[in-house]
Amino acid sequence: MSPNAFIGRPDSPTEEDITDVLGPARPLWDQLVAGLEALGAGDREWNSYSAKAGWALRLKHNGRNIVYLSPSAGRFLASFAMGDRAVEAARSSDLPATVINLINGSRRYVEGTAVRIEVMGADDVATVMKLAAIKLTH
Repeated sequence: MSPNAFIGRPDSPTEEDITDVLGPARPLWDQLVAGLEALGAGDREWNSYSAKAGWALRLKHNGRNIVYLSPSAGRFLASFAMGDRAVEAARSSDLPATVINLINGSRRYVEGTAVRIEVMGADDVATVMKLAAIKLTH
């Protein structure tokens, strides 16, 4: 996985910063954020729990964290904490086998199973949208 582009930065990134870092991946970012808003995960908040971790855009629904988007050079990371019901729903969904294998191999924490998808293309956006829809309904 690519490192967060905003490690060590004291303030949240601006829209210009995001554009500069993402470069050609910026349209994917915008498409995903708009799609997540359409699903109901439109509450946005920049978050950094540590200077060593960098900044991530947290998208929420009714106060519930749905996904974190972490910018990297030319790509970004979508991170989920999936509960048990959401994990089971994802396993029985039409997600690609590679994603199911990723979920099966992901570490489980108190908050849920950590699922991280590196977004570099339209297929990745579709995968993140499916996972977000699953999380929203479970």
